Amino acid sequence: MTDSTWLAVMIFVIDWLIRLGLSVRVIVRRLPVGTSLAWLFVLLATPLLGVLAYLLIGELRLGSRRARMAAKLAPLYQAWCEELQARSHVDWEVAGREAEPVAQLVQASLGLPPQSGNAFTLLGRWDEALDAIIRDIDAARRSCHLAFYIWNAGGKADEVAEALLRAAARGVSCLLLLDDVGSRPFLRGPWPVRLRAAGIQVVAALPASFWRLPFTRFDLRLHRKLVLVDCKVAYTGSLNLVDPRHFKQNAGVGQWVDAMVRVRGPVVEPLAILFLSDWAFATEIADERLREVSDVHPVRPAGSAAMQVIPSGPGLEGGRVDQVLLTTIYRARNRIVLTSPYFIPHEPLLAALIGAAQRGVAVELVIPERVDSWLAHNAGRAFLRDLLAAGVRVHLFRGGLLHTKSVLVDDTWGLFGSLNLDPRSLFLNFELTLAIYDREFSRELNRLQVSYIAQSRPLELAECLSQSFPQRLIQDTARLLEPLL
Repeated sequence: MTDSTWLAVMIFVIDWLIRLGLSVRVIVRRLPVGTSLAWLFVLLATPLLGVLAYLLIGELRLGSRRARMAAKLAPLYQAWCEELQARSHVDWEVAGREAEPVAQLVQASLGLPPQSGNAFTLLGRWDEALDAIIRDIDAARRSCHLAFYIWNAGGKADEVAEALLRAAARGVSCLLLLDDVGSRPFLRGPWPVRLRAAGIQVVAALPASFWRLPFTRFDLRLHRKLVLVDCKVAYTGSLNLVDPRHFKQNAGVGQWVDAMVRVRGPVVEPLAILFLSDWAFATEIADERLREVSDVHPVRPAGSAAMQVIPSGPGLEGGRVDQVLLTTIYRARNRIVLTSPYFIPHEPLLAALIGAAQRGVAVELVIPERVDSWLAHNAGRAFLRDLLAAGVRVHLFRGGLLHTKSVLVDDTWGLFGSLNLDPRSLFLNFELTLAIYDREFSRELNRLQVSYIAQSRPLELAECLSQSFPQRLIQDTARLLEPLL
């Protein structure tokens, strides 16, 4: 054989050895069957590209530094959780016995107990949410800690930055943690220079760069939205630090529609602990210097609502949020309403929703008619035929890109936060969800969801079945990528 022939044979053999080796790796990881089969198909059917894809996004690589930080933080986190559990008490006769198993699941897996004595304000408009955040920052005396996936300069978002500058001038400790990918334009712009010059610490979470690719996955993102003021007031929900009038105006989906909840009471303490954990991972401080910036302390009761913090993300496998979501759906007896911008259910979630509808639960799904991702749109649409056939009512929101993430169960309790109903949020992103066991909150959330439905059109099964064969083929092909999305 010629030299070129030998070279071709060597490349062929090496390629197959790598692909077979990675295939064995996929099998022994014991991933969900659908995910394993998808990766095996990609590896064995696509030379080189499949290997590159797996090396980039096939493993949950957070890096050795984060592993070392997790080991350092574990004793401190455990001590905090034990203190919270000692002070936790919820009257389930008031909060609702049907929700108790969910609370037990979260506490057993994450150590974070449900806490009563909280007050809340549900903010269903982006402008009222940002105005309230600005007012609280202007009233801050000790600390303002913010964590967001996206901060986009312009409009009222700049007013929040100005409020932080005023707070820093008063001597308030201001910490700003932004995802390195989601907030990259902001982090590369002029605002961080102004903020840092005023004494505000601005840190990029989960740095993503080409040289890091062999060691960490670039698509594991900090997707949480959290504001803490003086460890007395907190905000969380779906709203990034953006003014919708200045954000993604060329995406063709209209303005983003979001909701936040302002909370006071004992639940603010675990939210502060969560922020502090994220800050420690990003800044690599886990000793007494961490306590210097923490501003974590017990918070007095401010109301009567019971709430529970549910953080999720890689490294928290013992407290997988998909288990919480599935348990929530299985606990529904009469009605469940879900809102999400991206709906790409994995098989257990799809089965849970279909099973709920078939056992007589009124299941309603509210999703935007248009989203900013062609692949997510088509993959999601492929699942709707199954849901509609089972009796699930699907509402397509037409008032913009509905970005609120919520689950309301039996009009008495539910989940609210940053979690999308797709594999990325369930398994890859660092998310924040509040379980709120309170009938008054449920009534307010129901009113918000009803307002979304009023701006939606119902999707009928006949409409899905009448689609052309090429449309259905595109959707069903996109559906096959669900385990990898």
